Amino acid sequence: MIAGFELHRDRLNALLKAAGQPPLSAEVAAQFAVYLALFLRWNEKTNLSAIRDEEGILRRHFVESIACARALPSSVRTLLDFGSGAGLPGLPIALCRPEIAVTLAESQGKKAAFLREAVRVLGLAATVHAARAEGLTVQYDCLTLRAVDRMEDAVRVAARLVAPGGWLVLMTTASEQARQTSVAGEEFLWAHTAPLPGSEDRLLALGERRISSPA
Repeated sequence: MIAGFELHRDRLNALLKAAGQPPLSAEVAAQFAVYLALFLRWNEKTNLSAIRDEEGILRRHFVESIACARALPSSVRTLLDFGSGAGLPGLPIALCRPEIAVTLAESQGKKAAFLREAVRVLGLAATVHAARAEGLTVQYDCLTLRAVDRMEDAVRVAARLVAPGGWLVLMTTASEQARQTSVAGEEFLWAHTAPLPGSEDRLLALGERRISSPA
């Protein structure tokens, strides 16, 4: 088991290097290896992701989410992962950016149970909101959305939960970006866009909610 963890840890860092990303520390990389083992075990009985092989999870889910975590502004202290599913990108953000108080919002019972188990096993301070995010009234410094059903509707709801001066972060595709950013409303300034590692089409879009409405 230890050898397997070391293999996954080293493979993840190799993929990060290939993507132009700095490696993780040995401690954090080991936590990702634990996360991967838990992910694979639960994915056998619960449909956490259509990607079921180790390499695909490391390359598509983990590397993308780590890149997202590193791109978040240093001002972010509270974050809601909207429709967290298997904890992406919320759990990698909690692992890479422990100074951020992460809330994982997931309404599907089995996925929420997985998130609670992952938070427990990984020893994270993250919170699981096992209900629809629409019912929340508190605002956050940052909201993240990745592969959420009915994405444009979700963006409309998420935009209301971003505090003034906060950030709405979309992991999306170039073809869908314009529609999704437009439904967030004119209060958001989308000045930061970057390609996600390993994809020609997928990108990370960061929109800042203006403190005062545009004229």
